[in-house]
Amino acid sequence: MLEAISLNKRYATIPAVSGVSFSILPHQVLGYVGPNGSGKSTTVKMITGLLQPSEGQILFRGQNIRDDLAGYKRRLGYVPEDANLYPYLSGYEYLELVGQLRGLNPRQLGKRIEEYLRLFYLHSSRHVAIATYSKGMRQRILITAALLHNPDILIFDEPLSGLDVTSALVFRHLVESLSKNGKAIFYCSHVLEVVEKVCTHVIVLRKGKVVVYGSLEELRRERAMQSLERTFSQLVEETGAEEVANKLVNLTLETA
Repeated sequence: MLEAISLNKRYATIPAVSGVSFSILPHQVLGYVGPNGSGKSTTVKMITGLLQPSEGQILFRGQNIRDDLAGYKRRLGYVPEDANLYPYLSGYEYLELVGQLRGLNPRQLGKRIEEYLRLFYLHSSRHVAIATYSKGMRQRILITAALLHNPDILIFDEPLSGLDVTSALVFRHLVESLSKNGKAIFYCSHVLEVVEKVCTHVIVLRKGKVVVYGSLEELRRERAMQSLERTFSQLVEETGAEEVANKLVNLTLETA
């Protein structure tokens, strides 16, 4: 469905992503994790078509996305890390705009929007300006906008940001159900516990390079992985998280 081949991205002479390759098939959820500055956001921008790689290519169904970028984006659902919405539109108006831009049937669009807003606990605020929405409400609007046109590929960049416990649980089950129904999902997140629960495959990134790539079952079998969090800590942290925490505690107690 989606394949990245030897992606490289440099800003001037500084490499942000180096030689990243992966593929996502229908029914798969690829978790993409790494510390800050490891190249996650740069990768997301490249596979959404917002940023062109310095080298390498991204294929959708075997075709370079740059050959028909508009056509590729029609098959893509994207939840960005930052909820940049039009603040003076209501939630309903924003989704109506997205649906019209996606070319959805106007007669069906209103019904779909109403149902999504009910399921995401936003119906009572549907005609209120987005400027008044909480971060979690804005995030639910973004998720709805990504699903409206029934895309083949979904790209989630920190999708749980601002969601309350109930919405986060709904979203986790949503990801699992979408993958079972044939969607290919790229899931970029810092929440390793959730990545381990919802993803079928995982990439661990460090300083722009892939240090681990495979199915979670393979990682558990080959690396005797107790948890993704522990494996992540061993692979990407130069100093152990527990050691750093202890030093911070000691420094705090000394200061006090």
